[in-house]
Amino acid sequence: MRRILSFRDFDWALLLMVLALCGISLIEVHSTTMHTRFASFESKQMLFIAGGVAGMFILAKIDYHRLLDWAPWAYGIFLVSLVLVKLIGHKVMGARRWIGIGPVQFQPSEWVKLVLVLVIARYFANLGARNLTWSDIFKAFAMVGIPMILVLIQPDLGTTLTYAPILIAGLFLGGISFKQAAILITCFLVLAGGVWSSGKLLKPYQKARLTSFINPANDPRGSGYQINQSLIAVGSGGIWGKGTEKGTQTQGYFLPIPYTDFIFAAFSEEHGFVGAVFVLLLYFLVLMRLIQNAQTAADLSGSLIIMGIVAVLTFQILVNVGMVIGLMPVTGIPLPLMSYGGSSVLFTFLALGVAMNVRMRRFVN
Repeated sequence: MRRILSFRDFDWALLLMVLALCGISLIEVHSTTMHTRFASFESKQMLFIAGGVAGMFILAKIDYHRLLDWAPWAYGIFLVSLVLVKLIGHKVMGARRWIGIGPVQFQPSEWVKLVLVLVIARYFANLGARNLTWSDIFKAFAMVGIPMILVLIQPDLGTTLTYAPILIAGLFLGGISFKQAAILITCFLVLAGGVWSSGKLLKPYQKARLTSFINPANDPRGSGYQINQSLIAVGSGGIWGKGTEKGTQTQGYFLPIPYTDFIFAAFSEEHGFVGAVFVLLLYFLVLMRLIQNAQTAADLSGSLIIMGIVAVLTFQILVNVGMVIGLMPVTGIPLPLMSYGGSSVLFTFLALGVAMNVRMRRFVN
């Protein structure tokens, strides 16, 4: 029986949880920038969120099968944009990651994540539920590997790493065998060891960041500074926290970039263990709701799309939270929906819009 598409099928509970995280973000961005020259950042963040919500509703109305048809074209366009970033991109702190479009700074590498989700979902859905051949696997690696290399040379190691979960989710759901997975993991470890020892692909500061989390006390004023200050902030929050706008590490400018990469550390200092657990619970509920929507999708491509989005968001949450508590290296990966930044916020909302799209069409033939 055909069911008419309606926003009654929209996942309003998921949107409510997402907006709760955005509300927390606005409070914390205001708190972390109120005594600096960045005092208006919460207003900009509010505009990013409003634009993201509007984009989410727009994408929810466009049939995701049409988006899958457009995905190869979008993939080509964004590959060109990544090349342009290297050639004419705006340089900040030694890295070219943005292209200026009038007064707006556009970061293509963030948007590539959504394009890759669609491209990989389309690829494995077309293969169908069957055992993957090595040719199938290598083609998937090429599709993800090319943009990874282009982003890595910007250099932007953090964003590069966020592409990997999309490929892994596609391979897992696409039917990779245990033997194939074991061979790939072994090859990856050997390759990673070779890249590390060669010292040619990673910049010295990137290698320092990757190793400093093991023992940040070895260089407390250099590569270990960010992790040390983050750990102090998280630990000083105690059970209930010091209160909004009262975090000494945050307000004293000890915690680096507290409104972006280390916003969870700033929030933990001001709202304590209870506040941190509440935020993590919200993230857990958002991810579980998305997985539930993937299970009810009308076809394999819909499930692959949502699980690709889940893979990216889960990876970003785990790495960012792990980073601020010293369990993961500092890689510059933002915390979804909480870290300040237009590209990150818009990507997350547009990705959620596509997930809503799949949910709304679960009963439509």
